[in-house]
Amino acid sequence: MEIEYSDHAEKRIKQRGITKLEVEHILKYPVYIKKSFDGTKEVVGEIKNRTIKVKLAEKKNYIKIITVI
Repeated sequence: MEIEYSDHAEKRIKQRGITKLEVEHILKYPVYIKKSFDGTKEVVGEIKNRTIKVKLAEKKNYIKIITVI
């Protein structure tokens, strides 16, 4: 499935020194996934002993990354 990054997510990835490859790894191998009432999901994973949260919205043909914390 295709992954699209919002401008906000792109900015946060750069600020936090995270790569898109690391984000994709978290999406494939999450520690846990939390569903929000607004239909979005928070996918949490670990990279190099660092907890990273990825807020996303699943669309019909792609995943939209909203932010990375």
